[in-house]
Amino acid sequence: MALSRGLLQSLGFLGSIFLIMSFYRWNMFERKRAERMHNLQEVRKQLLKENCKYDKEATSEGKQSFEDISDSEMKHLIVDDKHGIIYCYIPKVACTNWKRVMFVLKQGEPYQDPSPISRDLAHVPGGFTLLNSFPRIEIKARLKHYTKFLFVRHPFVRLTSAYRDKFEKGSNIYFDNFTREILRLYGNQPNPPQTMAEASASGVHISFYNFIQYLLDPQTERELPFEPHWRQMHRLCHPCLIQYDFIGHQETLQEDAEQLLNTLKLQNDIKFPPSYDNITAPESLSGWFRTVPLVERRKLYKLYETDFRLFGYRKPDELLDG
Repeated sequence: MALSRGLLQSLGFLGSIFLIMSFYRWNMFERKRAERMHNLQEVRKQLLKENCKYDKEATSEGKQSFEDISDSEMKHLIVDDKHGIIYCYIPKVACTNWKRVMFVLKQGEPYQDPSPISRDLAHVPGGFTLLNSFPRIEIKARLKHYTKFLFVRHPFVRLTSAYRDKFEKGSNIYFDNFTREILRLYGNQPNPPQTMAEASASGVHISFYNFIQYLLDPQTERELPFEPHWRQMHRLCHPCLIQYDFIGHQETLQEDAEQLLNTLKLQNDIKFPPSYDNITAPESLSGWFRTVPLVERRKLYKLYETDFRLFGYRKPDELLDG
């Protein structure tokens, strides 16, 4: 009996040691992970700073300071005064999910789960307070004191995602405003279908190459700036004129989101929504660009080169070398 009791005590002691060691290992793993993520942020911000300094004309489009940014150029900056946050949203870079989070924060405590919030509600016009709605002196104060963040993505993957969403899947608004004109100019359709339903019924659609031709045509931006879904990321968020505190990447979205929520001290209140399964992957680029001639690929890289350099994306030589 005494032997059994002693054996149980020994097993209990060993079990306690095992639990302590497991917790220690987990704690060390979390500390190393947090340190790695912190260092990654510092690398991203330092790279951005160096590239902004290296070529001010290209990275800031001739603007010398924040004062040169017009109110209309700040319409992608969402403000949350209660939590002291400024988020610059970039279409096709998890912006629906981040808008869901911002919507929940705006509603206040107790915070609801952002995931069930509909896409339409997250994107409803006028649903958020924008930085450009304040007087300039108040804008500068918020930029100085609030936590400012943005999320970026491989520029060519983002373009591919925009094409899939707006032209392959289709949208009546984008069909009326873009597809018909692209078909007429680059798709050998002098009299394109009047509606998306007619185009679908007749099997008419713009190809990925047609979309690239549209982007490369100098006439496109002579009429209007690029639509935000394919406008260069630095032109939406002005990272050389606004000092961001956190730069997230789509490629490390869940880790970066967790780190940011920790930084904002919201990790116990908000769970970032999971990503979609059918997200456009970088590995698929070669397939998409197969129909785009080499000359146009190189021109497209020049068009988005600043985004590649500022945000640390490798030049895609496998797509650009003959």
